[in-house]
Amino acid sequence: MIAYKVFNSDWTCRGFQYQVGETYEEKVNPSVCDRGFHFCKKLADCFNYYNFDPNNKVAEIEALGDITEGDDKCCTNKIKIVKELTWHEVLELVNNGKGNTGLGNSGDWNSGDRNSGDRNSGDWNSGHWNSGHRNSGHRNSGHWNSGHWNSGHRNSGHWNSGDFNISDNNAGCFNTADHKLLFFDQETEMTWNQWRNSRAYGLLGDVDSRPTEWIYADDMTDQEKSDYPTYETTGGYLKERDISKAYQEWWDKLRDDQKQCIKEIPNFDAKKFEMITGIKESELVG
Repeated sequence: MIAYKVFNSDWTCRGFQYQVGETYEEKVNPSVCDRGFHFCKKLADCFNYYNFDPNNKVAEIEALGDITEGDDKCCTNKIKIVKELTWHEVLELVNNGKGNTGLGNSGDWNSGDRNSGDRNSGDWNSGHWNSGHRNSGHRNSGHWNSGHWNSGHRNSGHWNSGDFNISDNNAGCFNTADHKLLFFDQETEMTWNQWRNSRAYGLLGDVDSRPTEWIYADDMTDQEKSDYPTYETTGGYLKERDISKAYQEWWDKLRDDQKQCIKEIPNFDAKKFEMITGIKESELVG
């Protein structure tokens, strides 16, 4: 059986010294997580046990003896270290796309992990759970966002539904002070640091607005495996989530005192809050 094994930078694994081209044998009955030489059929599975680090050594191996299989790894009592894999070869084997530096990507040019450029979940993301393109933040469904939780485009702030909004720290040029923020399109006396440390900000951070969710291969249905055959390479697939009711579900779980905290955000405007979150104005004015 041809498979893969990852080693420490000095070609050791669990205290045993290996060398490329050599064959090793133990007189044991192999048992996963107990005894024998461990390896994985899929290279991506090796990184469930080793950091995805180019300082580690990676090799193609051949299992020549008895083999015992576990969920995502195997072991044998006779193994040959066939050849070392370059990091470029590793990236090609663990990713289905091109130019990825992360792990388990099926799209192209992702520096984060498990981004899928196919099936409309976005390319060139350095953050996580983005469904748009060229996002450096997290959980954005628009494009070119450097902030978080944005559904519009080119936002550097958070929770914006329009485009070109800048609400983090300084929005002008050559500033050294922490300036006041706009809330609901009106000026306030609150600075960015004050907002970040507020209770309302913490409550809003609990909204599960991830536009995508990683589904591991073990949790995939037969239909999902048929629809997303790249799961064999990536170890799963990136599922698009319906987040249309995310804010409503979050609101329904809040206690009365927490809801009141949200309604005390400076310049709170129930109509605009509904436009962004979908929570009906009638639920907000009581």
